[in-house]
Amino acid sequence: MRLLRLWRGLFGKHELLDHASSIAFQVLKALIPLSLLGLAILGATGEEHVWRKTIAPAIKPHLSGPTFHAIDYSAEKIFASDSAGLIAFSALLALWYISGSVRAVMGGINQIYDTEDHRPWQVREALSFALAACIAVGVIGSMLLTVVVAQVGGNGALRAVAEVGRWLAAIVLLGVVLGVLVRFAPAERRAKRWASAGSALVIAAWIVATLIFELFVSHVANFKSATGQLTVFLVLITYVYISSIILLVGVELDEMLREDATRGHKGVLEVLFGLGK
Repeated sequence: MRLLRLWRGLFGKHELLDHASSIAFQVLKALIPLSLLGLAILGATGEEHVWRKTIAPAIKPHLSGPTFHAIDYSAEKIFASDSAGLIAFSALLALWYISGSVRAVMGGINQIYDTEDHRPWQVREALSFALAACIAVGVIGSMLLTVVVAQVGGNGALRAVAEVGRWLAAIVLLGVVLGVLVRFAPAERRAKRWASAGSALVIAAWIVATLIFELFVSHVANFKSATGQLTVFLVLITYVYISSIILLVGVELDEMLREDATRGHKGVLEVLFGLGK
């Protein structure tokens, strides 16, 4: 009960759910230009077979015939046209939306830190775009890892090693992105050592949420009906929203640990589990 009261108070005081909603909304908007950017890059690099032999066959069983043909037709149109303009447009649009999510993260972390952001708006905008570029590189890197692993053949052992390597590399990329974001986004920086426990929590919880989402999409989701398509969309929104909450909870945990150590208390267990008097 004490743990619930503690976290309920923190969620209300720092408006974590409101900030998570703002972050998730911007991330969801960025998914569309990021998808277009991925297809355009495949077309520009002559890697259309990734769509035709890996992605399209994977999604086809889950979609109705007309829906799949519409998506496949759009992808083929992108491959058949000049990709330079689409790459530039989708990259700029994705960067804009991701920078919006970064600014939402800035607001959330600043409130957790009880800090006013007095930086000029030009500085905040420039910083948000720079951090957005780092995040975009991490996301695209994860996508490339997925593509490489999908093309690995051989026996089951080789596939298993490649799959484990993909997850390890994705964890490293996520850790780097989180470290950069938490380090440079807020108006008042914290020492690097206070970005460890929260980052570990974020990564672990994100892996669990991602596995659940992947299992749902692979084995439960039915895109062939209108109800199924709506359900999958709602699950995607929930996944992004929960991921945003996980991020802010990780930052909140780091801040509580820092404050506890600053006061000279040894109440880590109390902070984590609500133990003590």
